[in-house]
Amino acid sequence: MRNWSIFTARLGGVEVRIHVTFLALLIFLLAVETSRGGAGVIPRVFMLSGLVLAAVLLHEIGHAVVSERQGFPIKSILLLPMGGLAMVDPAVQEESARNLRREIFIALAGPLVSAILAGVTLLVLVTMGMAHNLWLSARVTTANLATSFFWINICILVFNLLPAFPLDGGRILRAWLAQRMEFRRATRRAVNLGHLFAGLFMLAGAAGNIPWLMLAGSFIFMATQIEERTVMFQSVVDAVQMEDIMLTEFSILSPADTLEDALHKAVHCLQDDFPVVSGGDLVGVITRQIIVDRLRSEGNGYVQGAMSKAFEIASRTETLGSAFRKLTSRGLSLIPVVDQERLVGIVTLQHLMHSMGLLAESKRLKKQMEGQK
Repeated sequence: MRNWSIFTARLGGVEVRIHVTFLALLIFLLAVETSRGGAGVIPRVFMLSGLVLAAVLLHEIGHAVVSERQGFPIKSILLLPMGGLAMVDPAVQEESARNLRREIFIALAGPLVSAILAGVTLLVLVTMGMAHNLWLSARVTTANLATSFFWINICILVFNLLPAFPLDGGRILRAWLAQRMEFRRATRRAVNLGHLFAGLFMLAGAAGNIPWLMLAGSFIFMATQIEERTVMFQSVVDAVQMEDIMLTEFSILSPADTLEDALHKAVHCLQDDFPVVSGGDLVGVITRQIIVDRLRSEGNGYVQGAMSKAFEIASRTETLGSAFRKLTSRGLSLIPVVDQERLVGIVTLQHLMHSMGLLAESKRLKKQMEGQK
């Protein structure tokens, strides 16, 4: 989710990020509106983009609130112009998606918020005697931001009810399919339908010279790609054991080491995270950043006073998915791997993705070699 996105805020513990497709929307609006009204409309283009962002954010907050009340808190939200993608624990996501009634509740919360926003906007327009502006030829335009906000929410509402994963309708479809087949297979089928809708939107937009349809198709395609990669990643991490990916050659620190000695060791190795071992027992973990921060704020001291004693451990045969959930749930960056209470390896977020790529390539080459025999 961090690829091609910008951290924006943290709302009630939920990290909110904006995808760069909002930049594509801004460029599109600038091109369309300046061709109509010249450079003078540029400030209103930014205001219109802000209204789209606000509508999408409120739509996703609706999902987050209902998901939290259903016992499935959302960790972060990635905002795209057509909606958002929510990140939850994969095991929790699967549990939620297998309950069709619960998933319908969560999925429809966003469209309900969009409907309420559209209704409130309509009421304001009627009260101000501006309701006739709703039926002008240009539904979403900088010329009338109030009516644009109404149609933005209507579009988000209708758009998200389509059975195109990862839109809200597509999530309901995925939950329905998950009642009848394995969860990841259901997700892949829903993703394939999302790709079909994306292609149809782009083709219809190109054939009818309707830029909005082409843009909508592009947004759906981008969202389905993100979801598809997430599913593929989860299927891999649940099949890989810690011993397949752990670092077996690594540096350790002692509680009696000084912070200056620890920093010297950190400078001469590629690790950012270190297990702290005393008499063969794992007693803590420490990061390079903590070492530097303590040296700056308190001067030289001992590793024992700066290390964290709150850490998780994993066994050699534990799946990477299980260990990854331990890392992310507690905001850790290192998880030691033990075998019969002996430290045999470490896994850090720093090397995780690099190692996963190498492991996938290794398995691909192994299959090719087996096929040539």
